[in-house]
Amino acid sequence: MTIFQSLLFAWLTGISALVAVPLPPYGVPMTLQTLVVIVGAMGLRVRVGMAGMLLYIVVGWLGAGVFASGRAGIEVILGQTGGYLLGFLVCQPVIAGIVRRKDRTVRGWGAIITAMIAGHAVIFLLGVPWLAVVRHVSIVDAINGGFVPYIPGMILKTIAAVMIGLAVWPRSCRKFW
Repeated sequence: MTIFQSLLFAWLTGISALVAVPLPPYGVPMTLQTLVVIVGAMGLRVRVGMAGMLLYIVVGWLGAGVFASGRAGIEVILGQTGGYLLGFLVCQPVIAGIVRRKDRTVRGWGAIITAMIAGHAVIFLLGVPWLAVVRHVSIVDAINGGFVPYIPGMILKTIAAVMIGLAVWPRSCRKFW
């Protein structure tokens, strides 16, 4: 079951990358990937989520068009979106660690909200500096081009992810943490 979950997670992430809207000034695309990534991290065990994201990155590296707008290859991983892709992998244990207790039960709705925000934070904390280095711009310019335009989408995706989490785990609605 866990292999299937990892495969499904990687596949859904690839599908969610196909509809991509490049935003100025650098053309870093806004996709539904982060929604899939944070919801997956919330619902899967850490190893399963990380395996799915690692599989997604490797498949894209090997040439399958699973990255934004159907792109593929090492140039995408080493290019301006590479830090965000790395963030997809690194946010898995962060989100799962906040959402789940040591006994694997789900925490309350406050933890789900916190986890979704933390997951996005990890993705942007890795993606924005990477963007600055690759594009040879200041960190301020990278923030303005690789984070600020994505805030409205991040808020909407966070709300959607929280609603999905609360629908899947209705008992978590009854407690805060």
